[in-house]
Amino acid sequence: MNRLLDRYCRLMEAVSALFLAIMVLLVFSNVVLRYVLNTGITVAEEVSRWLFVWMTFMGAMVAMREHGHLGTDFLVGRLPAAGKKVCLVLGHLLMLYVTWLLFNGSLAQARINWDVAAPATGAPIAIFYASGVLFSVSTGVVLLLDLFRALTGRLSDDELVMIQESEEAAELEALLREQAKAKT
Repeated sequence: MNRLLDRYCRLMEAVSALFLAIMVLLVFSNVVLRYVLNTGITVAEEVSRWLFVWMTFMGAMVAMREHGHLGTDFLVGRLPAAGKKVCLVLGHLLMLYVTWLLFNGSLAQARINWDVAAPATGAPIAIFYASGVLFSVSTGVVLLLDLFRALTGRLSDDELVMIQESEEAAELEALLREQAKAKT
């Protein structure tokens, strides 16, 4: 399951990079066309906005999988292993609840807006809200897998705190993980 999720995250990273390239191309082209030819690409702003939202949700899902979100472990880091595990389980249950709320809301909005056309592209506005559906389903799977690992004792003591205190600590942790993967 981990390999499948890792491949899925790599796909999300590649799609995000593609979306970023398209956004840069659209926005740059639109700026040049407006200043040089006093015209522009009509759909550029709308498509760029949609791609940005999709890219943000996919990046957040990948960060969730890699435990790359920043937070504070001031209290949890000082607890014994059992306390860390309780906090992890409670935190994951709360995140699963919020993910469920996001899924319900995004799905409802996608259904409502399926027949509503976007002003510039004419595409269904449901595409915009589908990003929340993809995010919540993907994140729900990641959270359930982490919760399962925590409840079955498959997490080491250092994995019980799944946030990073600072960006520097997150970068160091990522480097150490990559070195460990390279050795295996």
